[in-house]
Amino acid sequence: MCPDLHLRLEQRTADARKSEFEGLARAIRLDIVISDVVRLREIRPATYLGGGYVETLAERVKQQDIELVLVDAPLTPIQQRNLERQTGAKVLDRTALILEIFGERAATREGVLQVELAHLNYQKGRLVRSWTHLERQRGGGGFLGGPGETQIESDRRQIQDRIALLEKRLEKVVRTRGLQRKPRDAVPYPVVALVGYTNSGKSSLFNRLTGADVMAEDLLFATLDTTVRRAHLPHGRDIMASDTVGFVADLPTDLVAAFRATLEEVTQADIILHVRDVANPDHVAQANDVLAVLADLGISAETVPIIEVWNKIDQLPRDEDGGIPALANVITAGRVEAKVAVSALSGEGVDDLFAEIETCLALGSRVFRIMVPHENGEDTGWLYAHGEVIDRAEPDEQGTEYTVRVQPRFNSAFQARFGKRLQPSDAA
Repeated sequence: MCPDLHLRLEQRTADARKSEFEGLARAIRLDIVISDVVRLREIRPATYLGGGYVETLAERVKQQDIELVLVDAPLTPIQQRNLERQTGAKVLDRTALILEIFGERAATREGVLQVELAHLNYQKGRLVRSWTHLERQRGGGGFLGGPGETQIESDRRQIQDRIALLEKRLEKVVRTRGLQRKPRDAVPYPVVALVGYTNSGKSSLFNRLTGADVMAEDLLFATLDTTVRRAHLPHGRDIMASDTVGFVADLPTDLVAAFRATLEEVTQADIILHVRDVANPDHVAQANDVLAVLADLGISAETVPIIEVWNKIDQLPRDEDGGIPALANVITAGRVEAKVAVSALSGEGVDDLFAEIETCLALGSRVFRIMVPHENGEDTGWLYAHGEVIDRAEPDEQGTEYTVRVQPRFNSAFQARFGKRLQPSDAA
Protein backbone atom coordinates (compact mmCIF):
# COMPACT_ATOMS: atom_id res chain seq x y z
CA MET A 1 0.00 0.00 0.00
CA CYS A 2 1.18 3.53 -0.74
CA PRO A 3 0.34 6.20 1.85
CA ASP A 4 -0.30 9.38 -0.14
CA LEU A 5 0.95 12.47 1.72
CA HIS A 6 0.71 15.97 0.20
CA LEU A 7 4.50 16.31 0.33
CA ARG A 8 4.90 13.27 -1.89
CA LEU A 9 2.37 14.60 -4.39
CA GLU A 10 4.66 17.57 -5.05
CA GLN A 11 7.36 15.15 -6.18
CA ARG A 12 5.52 12.41 -8.07
CA THR A 13 2.00 11.19 -8.73
CA ALA A 14 0.39 8.62 -6.46
CA ASP A 15 -0.19 6.28 -9.41
CA ALA A 16 3.48 6.43 -10.41
CA ARG A 17 4.57 5.74 -6.85
CA LYS A 18 2.11 2.86 -6.60
CA SER A 19 3.31 1.35 -9.87
CA GLU A 20 6.94 1.56 -8.78
CA PHE A 21 6.22 -0.07 -5.42
CA GLU A 22 4.39 -2.90 -7.13
CA GLY A 23 7.48 -3.31 -9.33
CA LEU A 24 9.65 -3.60 -6.24
CA ALA A 25 7.37 -6.35 -4.91
CA ARG A 26 7.47 -8.25 -8.20
CA ALA A 27 11.26 -7.96 -8.26
CA ILE A 28 11.36 -10.72 -5.63
CA ARG A 29 8.44 -12.63 -7.16
CA LEU A 30 5.74 -11.65 -4.66
CA ASP A 31 2.11 -12.21 -5.67
CA ILE A 32 0.15 -8.97 -5.21
CA VAL A 33 -3.34 -9.63 -3.84
CA ILE A 34 -4.29 -6.07 -2.81
CA SER A 35 -2.74 -2.76 -3.86
CA ASP A 36 -4.21 0.39 -2.35
CA VAL A 37 -3.35 4.07 -2.22
CA VAL A 38 -4.24 5.27 1.27
CA ARG A 39 -4.70 9.01 1.63
CA LEU A 40 -3.49 10.21 5.02
CA ARG A 41 -4.29 13.47 6.73
CA GLU A 42 -1.79 12.70 9.44
CA ILE A 43 0.63 9.94 10.45
CA ARG A 44 -0.45 7.93 13.48
CA PRO A 45 2.51 7.40 15.86
CA ALA A 46 1.29 3.92 16.82
CA THR A 47 0.41 2.41 13.44
CA TYR A 48 1.28 5.06 10.79
CA LEU A 49 -2.09 4.31 9.15
CA GLY A 50 -5.48 5.35 10.51
CA GLY A 51 -7.27 3.02 12.91
CA GLY A 52 -10.27 2.48 10.63
CA TYR A 53 -8.13 1.40 7.69
CA VAL A 54 -6.04 -0.89 9.90
CA GLU A 55 -9.23 -2.69 10.98
CA THR A 56 -10.33 -3.03 7.36
CA LEU A 57 -6.90 -4.28 6.37
CA ALA A 58 -6.88 -6.86 9.16
CA GLU A 59 -10.22 -8.22 7.93
CA ARG A 60 -9.00 -8.44 4.33
CA VAL A 61 -5.80 -10.16 5.45
CA LYS A 62 -7.85 -12.75 7.29
CA GLN A 63 -10.35 -13.28 4.45
CA GLN A 64 -7.75 -13.64 1.71
CA ASP A 65 -5.13 -15.44 3.79
CA ILE A 66 -2.48 -12.77 3.16
CA GLU A 67 0.91 -13.48 4.71
CA LEU A 68 2.80 -10.24 4.01
CA VAL A 69 1.84 -6.55 4.07
CA LEU A 70 4.12 -4.01 2.38
CA VAL A 71 3.95 -0.32 3.26
CA ASP A 72 5.58 2.21 0.92
CA ALA A 73 6.89 4.39 3.73
CA PRO A 74 9.50 4.23 6.50
CA LEU A 75 7.98 2.62 9.59
CA THR A 76 9.30 2.89 13.11
CA PRO A 77 9.87 -0.39 14.98
CA ILE A 78 6.77 0.32 17.11
CA GLN A 79 4.58 1.02 14.07
CA GLN A 80 5.77 -2.16 12.41
CA ARG A 81 5.16 -4.25 15.52
CA ASN A 82 1.67 -2.81 16.09
CA LEU A 83 0.66 -3.35 12.47
CA GLU A 84 1.80 -6.96 12.67
CA ARG A 85 -0.15 -7.52 15.87
CA GLN A 86 -3.34 -5.97 14.52
CA THR A 87 -3.26 -7.49 11.04
CA GLY A 88 -1.82 -10.88 11.92
CA ALA A 89 0.59 -10.68 8.98
CA LYS A 90 4.28 -9.96 8.54
CA VAL A 91 4.86 -6.25 7.75
CA LEU A 92 7.76 -4.78 5.76
CA ASP A 93 8.31 -1.10 5.01
CA ARG A 94 9.95 0.34 1.88
CA THR A 95 13.47 0.12 3.32
CA ALA A 96 13.08 -3.52 4.32
CA LEU A 97 11.70 -4.45 0.88
CA ILE A 98 14.64 -2.82 -0.92
CA LEU A 99 17.04 -4.59 1.43
CA GLU A 100 15.36 -7.91 0.59
CA ILE A 101 15.82 -7.24 -3.14
CA PHE A 102 19.46 -6.30 -2.71
CA GLY A 103 20.04 -9.34 -0.52
CA GLU A 104 18.71 -11.63 -3.23
CA ARG A 105 20.57 -9.96 -6.11
CA ALA A 106 24.02 -9.44 -4.59
CA ALA A 107 26.45 -11.72 -6.41
CA THR A 108 30.00 -10.65 -5.61
CA ARG A 109 31.64 -11.10 -2.23
CA GLU A 110 31.76 -7.34 -1.77
CA GLY A 111 28.10 -6.95 -2.70
CA VAL A 112 27.06 -9.62 -0.19
CA LEU A 113 29.07 -7.92 2.56
CA GLN A 114 27.58 -4.53 1.72
CA VAL A 115 24.01 -5.80 1.81
CA GLU A 116 24.52 -7.67 5.09
CA LEU A 117 26.04 -4.57 6.65
CA ALA A 118 23.07 -2.44 5.60
CA HIS A 119 20.65 -5.12 6.81
CA LEU A 120 22.24 -5.30 10.26
CA ASN A 121 22.26 -1.52 10.65
CA TYR A 122 18.54 -1.56 9.82
CA GLN A 123 17.73 -4.45 12.16
CA LYS A 124 19.69 -3.37 15.23
CA GLY A 125 17.04 -0.79 16.11
CA ARG A 126 14.21 -3.29 15.65
CA LEU A 127 15.12 -5.99 18.11
CA VAL A 128 12.21 -4.90 20.27
CA ARG A 129 9.99 -6.14 17.43
CA SER A 130 12.00 -9.17 16.40
CA TRP A 131 12.37 -10.93 19.72
CA THR A 132 9.58 -12.19 21.96
CA HIS A 133 11.71 -13.53 24.80
CA LEU A 134 13.31 -10.24 25.86
CA GLU A 135 11.88 -10.33 29.35
CA ARG A 136 14.15 -13.29 30.13
CA GLN A 137 17.52 -12.53 31.63
CA ARG A 138 20.59 -14.66 31.60
CA GLY A 139 22.27 -15.56 34.88
CA GLY A 140 24.96 -13.27 36.24
CA GLY A 141 28.56 -13.93 35.36
CA GLY A 142 31.93 -13.13 36.84
CA PHE A 143 32.58 -12.54 40.51
CA LEU A 144 29.92 -9.94 41.19
CA GLY A 145 26.93 -11.85 39.94
CA GLY A 146 23.90 -9.59 39.61
CA PRO A 147 20.97 -9.73 37.20
CA GLY A 148 23.20 -10.25 34.21
CA GLU A 149 22.72 -9.13 30.64
CA THR A 150 19.25 -8.99 29.16
CA GLN A 151 18.63 -10.94 25.98
CA ILE A 152 18.12 -7.77 23.94
CA GLU A 153 21.41 -6.30 25.18
CA SER A 154 23.20 -9.49 24.22
CA ASP A 155 21.60 -9.57 20.79
CA ARG A 156 22.45 -5.94 20.13
CA ARG A 157 26.03 -6.52 21.22
CA GLN A 158 26.33 -9.50 18.88
CA ILE A 159 24.91 -7.48 15.99
CA GLN A 160 27.30 -4.62 16.72
CA ASP A 161 30.23 -7.06 16.80
CA ARG A 162 29.14 -8.47 13.44
CA ILE A 163 28.83 -4.94 12.00
CA ALA A 164 32.36 -4.12 13.14
CA LEU A 165 33.65 -7.35 11.54
CA LEU A 166 31.88 -6.62 8.24
CA GLU A 167 33.24 -3.08 8.17
CA LYS A 168 36.79 -4.41 8.59
CA ARG A 169 36.27 -6.97 5.82
CA LEU A 170 34.90 -4.30 3.48
CA GLU A 171 37.85 -2.04 4.24
CA LYS A 172 40.18 -4.92 3.33
CA VAL A 173 38.32 -5.51 0.04
CA VAL A 174 38.54 -1.82 -0.82
CA ARG A 175 42.26 -1.70 0.02
CA THR A 176 42.94 -4.78 -2.09
CA ARG A 177 41.07 -3.31 -5.03
CA GLY A 178 42.95 -0.05 -4.60
CA LEU A 179 46.28 -1.86 -4.74
CA GLN A 180 45.20 -3.73 -7.85
CA ARG A 181 44.02 -0.58 -9.58
CA LYS A 182 46.75 1.45 -11.25
CA PRO A 183 47.21 5.07 -10.21
CA ARG A 184 44.65 7.33 -11.87
CA ASP A 185 47.17 9.08 -14.11
CA ALA A 186 48.38 5.70 -15.38
CA VAL A 187 44.92 4.57 -16.49
CA PRO A 188 45.08 4.86 -20.27
CA TYR A 189 41.37 5.36 -20.93
CA PRO A 190 38.84 7.96 -19.72
CA VAL A 191 36.11 6.55 -17.46
CA VAL A 192 32.48 7.14 -18.47
CA ALA A 193 30.00 6.10 -15.76
CA LEU A 194 26.32 5.36 -16.43
CA VAL A 195 23.95 6.37 -13.64
CA GLY A 196 20.20 6.61 -13.51
CA TYR A 197 16.98 5.58 -11.87
CA THR A 198 16.45 1.86 -11.61
CA ASN A 199 14.99 0.35 -14.79
CA SER A 200 15.90 3.43 -16.86
CA GLY A 201 17.76 1.23 -19.35
CA LYS A 202 21.35 1.74 -18.16
CA SER A 203 22.41 -1.85 -18.69
CA SER A 204 20.81 -2.00 -22.14
CA LEU A 205 22.65 1.18 -23.12
CA PHE A 206 25.86 -0.18 -21.58
CA ASN A 207 25.53 -3.30 -23.74
CA ARG A 208 24.87 -1.14 -26.80
CA LEU A 209 27.95 1.02 -26.15
CA THR A 210 30.37 -1.78 -25.29
CA GLY A 211 29.02 -4.89 -26.99
CA ALA A 212 28.84 -6.57 -23.58
CA ASP A 213 26.13 -8.95 -22.40
CA VAL A 214 25.26 -7.56 -18.98
CA MET A 215 21.89 -8.65 -17.55
CA ALA A 216 19.34 -6.15 -18.85
CA GLU A 217 15.71 -6.91 -18.01
CA ASP A 218 12.53 -4.93 -17.45
CA LEU A 219 13.10 -5.37 -13.74
CA LEU A 220 13.89 -3.04 -10.87
CA PHE A 221 17.47 -3.40 -9.62
CA ALA A 222 18.49 -5.87 -12.33
CA THR A 223 22.06 -4.61 -11.85
CA LEU A 224 23.73 -4.46 -8.43
CA ASP A 225 27.43 -5.02 -9.00
CA THR A 226 29.41 -2.51 -11.03
CA THR A 227 30.61 -3.74 -14.43
CA VAL A 228 33.38 -2.05 -16.43
CA ARG A 229 34.04 -2.67 -20.14
CA ARG A 230 36.00 -0.94 -22.89
CA ALA A 231 34.12 0.93 -25.62
CA HIS A 232 35.47 2.28 -28.91
CA LEU A 233 34.63 5.84 -29.97
CA PRO A 234 34.17 6.62 -33.70
CA HIS A 235 37.48 8.48 -34.08
CA GLY A 236 39.56 5.64 -32.69
CA ARG A 237 39.66 6.60 -29.04
CA ASP A 238 38.78 4.10 -26.31
CA ILE A 239 36.90 4.69 -23.06
CA MET A 240 36.07 2.56 -20.06
CA ALA A 241 32.29 2.43 -19.56
CA SER A 242 31.01 1.63 -16.07
CA ASP A 243 27.49 0.30 -15.40
CA THR A 244 26.30 0.93 -11.84
CA VAL A 245 23.43 0.05 -9.51
CA GLY A 246 20.22 1.94 -10.23
CA PHE A 247 18.97 4.58 -7.83
CA VAL A 248 15.46 4.84 -6.45
CA ALA A 249 13.37 7.29 -4.46
CA ASP A 250 14.03 7.13 -0.71
CA LEU A 251 17.01 4.80 -1.17
CA PRO A 252 17.91 3.66 2.37
CA THR A 253 20.76 5.72 3.83
CA ASP A 254 22.50 2.58 5.06
CA LEU A 255 22.49 1.19 1.51
CA VAL A 256 23.97 4.38 0.06
CA ALA A 257 26.71 4.22 2.69
CA ALA A 258 27.32 0.50 2.20
CA PHE A 259 27.55 0.79 -1.58
CA ARG A 260 29.75 3.89 -1.53
CA ALA A 261 32.81 1.76 -2.35
CA THR A 262 30.99 0.11 -5.26
CA LEU A 263 30.03 3.54 -6.59
CA GLU A 264 33.60 4.84 -6.53
CA GLU A 265 33.75 4.41 -10.32
CA VAL A 266 31.14 7.18 -10.43
CA THR A 267 33.07 9.45 -8.08
CA GLN A 268 36.22 9.02 -10.19
CA ALA A 269 34.58 9.23 -13.62
CA ASP A 270 35.66 11.69 -16.28
CA ILE A 271 32.09 11.90 -17.62
CA ILE A 272 28.74 10.82 -16.17
CA LEU A 273 25.92 9.67 -18.43
CA HIS A 274 22.66 10.34 -16.60
CA VAL A 275 20.26 7.88 -18.24
CA ARG A 276 16.59 8.95 -18.06
CA ASP A 277 13.57 6.90 -19.10
CA VAL A 278 11.68 9.70 -20.87
CA ALA A 279 8.85 7.29 -21.69
CA ASN A 280 8.06 7.11 -17.96
CA PRO A 281 5.56 9.85 -17.01
CA ASP A 282 7.42 10.29 -13.71
CA HIS A 283 10.87 10.79 -15.23
CA VAL A 284 11.30 14.35 -13.87
CA ALA A 285 10.93 13.22 -10.26
CA GLN A 286 13.17 10.23 -10.98
CA ALA A 287 15.89 12.51 -12.36
CA ASN A 288 15.75 14.66 -9.24
CA ASP A 289 16.10 11.56 -7.07
CA VAL A 290 19.24 10.57 -9.00
CA LEU A 291 20.76 14.02 -8.55
CA ALA A 292 20.03 13.84 -4.82
CA VAL A 293 21.94 10.55 -4.49
CA LEU A 294 24.83 11.95 -6.55
CA ALA A 295 24.91 14.95 -4.22
CA ASP A 296 25.17 12.57 -1.25
CA LEU A 297 28.24 11.10 -2.96
CA GLY A 298 29.73 14.57 -3.41
CA ILE A 299 29.11 14.65 -7.17
CA SER A 300 27.63 17.55 -9.13
CA ALA A 301 27.89 19.14 -12.57
CA GLU A 302 30.51 21.47 -11.09
CA THR A 303 32.84 18.53 -10.34
CA VAL A 304 32.11 16.08 -13.19
CA PRO A 305 30.69 16.80 -16.68
CA ILE A 306 27.21 15.26 -17.03
CA ILE A 307 25.54 14.24 -20.29
CA GLU A 308 21.80 13.53 -20.06
CA VAL A 309 20.72 10.53 -22.10
CA TRP A 310 17.00 10.55 -22.87
CA ASN A 311 16.42 6.84 -23.31
CA LYS A 312 13.50 4.73 -24.56
CA ILE A 313 12.41 7.13 -27.32
CA ASP A 314 11.23 4.03 -29.21
CA GLN A 315 8.27 3.99 -26.80
CA LEU A 316 7.20 7.58 -27.59
CA PRO A 317 4.68 8.47 -30.34
CA ARG A 318 6.01 9.98 -33.59
CA ASP A 319 4.52 12.60 -35.87
CA GLU A 320 4.13 12.25 -39.64
CA ASP A 321 7.72 13.37 -40.23
CA GLY A 322 9.13 10.89 -37.73
CA GLY A 323 9.72 13.52 -35.06
CA ILE A 324 9.01 12.98 -31.37
CA PRO A 325 6.81 15.87 -30.09
CA ALA A 326 7.07 14.77 -26.44
CA LEU A 327 10.81 15.53 -26.35
CA ALA A 328 10.07 19.24 -26.75
CA ASN A 329 8.64 19.23 -23.23
CA VAL A 330 11.55 17.42 -21.55
CA ILE A 331 13.61 19.67 -19.29
CA THR A 332 17.17 18.82 -18.26
CA ALA A 333 17.75 18.07 -14.59
CA GLY A 334 20.31 20.62 -13.45
CA ARG A 335 23.29 21.77 -15.47
CA VAL A 336 24.45 19.39 -18.19
CA GLU A 337 27.10 19.49 -20.89
CA ALA A 338 24.74 17.99 -23.48
CA LYS A 339 21.50 16.06 -23.93
CA VAL A 340 21.02 13.19 -26.37
CA ALA A 341 17.83 11.28 -27.23
CA VAL A 342 18.47 7.57 -27.79
CA SER A 343 16.92 4.15 -27.89
CA ALA A 344 19.20 1.58 -26.30
CA LEU A 345 16.88 -1.08 -27.73
CA SER A 346 17.12 -0.04 -31.41
CA GLY A 347 20.40 1.88 -31.34
CA GLU A 348 18.80 5.12 -32.56
CA GLY A 349 20.79 8.15 -31.41
CA VAL A 350 23.77 6.15 -30.11
CA ASP A 351 26.08 7.65 -32.77
CA ASP A 352 25.07 11.11 -31.55
CA LEU A 353 25.85 10.03 -28.00
CA PHE A 354 29.32 8.85 -29.02
CA ALA A 355 29.92 12.24 -30.68
CA GLU A 356 28.87 14.12 -27.54
CA ILE A 357 31.17 11.97 -25.41
CA GLU A 358 34.08 12.82 -27.71
CA THR A 359 33.21 16.51 -27.58
CA CYS A 360 32.93 16.43 -23.79
CA LEU A 361 36.28 14.67 -23.41
CA ALA A 362 37.89 17.39 -25.53
CA LEU A 363 36.72 20.16 -23.16
CA GLY A 364 39.67 21.56 -21.26
CA SER A 365 42.16 19.54 -23.29
CA ARG A 366 45.22 21.09 -24.97
CA VAL A 367 46.60 20.29 -28.39
CA PHE A 368 50.35 19.84 -28.89
CA ARG A 369 52.70 19.05 -31.74
CA ILE A 370 55.49 16.71 -30.76
CA MET A 371 58.33 15.16 -32.79
CA VAL A 372 58.98 11.53 -31.86
CA PRO A 373 62.27 10.00 -33.06
CA HIS A 374 62.00 6.67 -34.86
CA GLU A 375 63.78 4.83 -32.05
CA ASN A 376 61.31 6.06 -29.39
CA GLY A 377 58.53 3.58 -30.06
CA GLU A 378 57.39 3.68 -26.41
CA ASP A 379 56.64 7.39 -26.72
CA THR A 380 54.44 6.72 -29.75
CA GLY A 381 52.56 4.08 -27.79
CA TRP A 382 52.08 6.51 -24.88
CA LEU A 383 50.59 9.16 -27.16
CA TYR A 384 48.04 6.73 -28.60
CA ALA A 385 47.18 5.29 -25.17
CA HIS A 386 46.86 8.55 -23.21
CA GLY A 387 45.99 11.16 -25.84
CA GLU A 388 43.95 11.61 -28.97
CA VAL A 389 46.21 11.64 -32.03
CA ILE A 390 44.59 14.20 -34.35
CA ASP A 391 47.19 14.18 -37.10
CA ARG A 392 50.32 12.26 -38.05
CA ALA A 393 52.78 13.83 -40.50
CA GLU A 394 54.84 11.89 -43.00
CA PRO A 395 57.97 10.52 -41.31
CA ASP A 396 61.27 12.21 -42.12
CA GLU A 397 64.87 11.59 -41.09
CA GLN A 398 64.27 13.07 -37.61
CA GLY A 399 61.17 11.03 -36.85
CA THR A 400 57.40 11.53 -37.01
CA GLU A 401 55.53 14.64 -35.93
CA TYR A 402 52.23 14.03 -34.13
CA THR A 403 49.45 16.46 -33.33
CA VAL A 404 47.84 15.19 -30.16
CA ARG A 405 45.08 16.36 -27.85
CA VAL A 406 45.85 15.77 -24.14
CA GLN A 407 43.23 15.69 -21.37
CA PRO A 408 43.86 17.76 -18.23
CA ARG A 409 44.35 14.65 -16.08
CA PHE A 410 47.19 13.46 -18.33
CA ASN A 411 48.82 16.86 -18.80
CA SER A 412 51.31 16.45 -15.94
CA ALA A 413 52.43 13.07 -17.21
CA PHE A 414 52.68 14.46 -20.76
CA GLN A 415 54.80 17.40 -19.65
CA ALA A 416 57.07 15.13 -17.62
CA ARG A 417 57.62 12.86 -20.61
CA PHE A 418 57.75 15.35 -23.49
CA GLY A 419 58.13 18.78 -21.88
CA LYS A 420 61.83 19.25 -22.71
CA ARG A 421 61.09 18.67 -26.38
CA LEU A 422 58.29 21.22 -26.52
CA GLN A 423 58.81 24.81 -27.57
CA PRO A 424 56.30 27.60 -26.91
CA SER A 425 55.26 27.40 -30.55
CA ASP A 426 54.52 23.67 -30.25
CA ALA A 427 51.15 24.30 -28.63
CA ALA A 428 48.65 24.20 -31.48
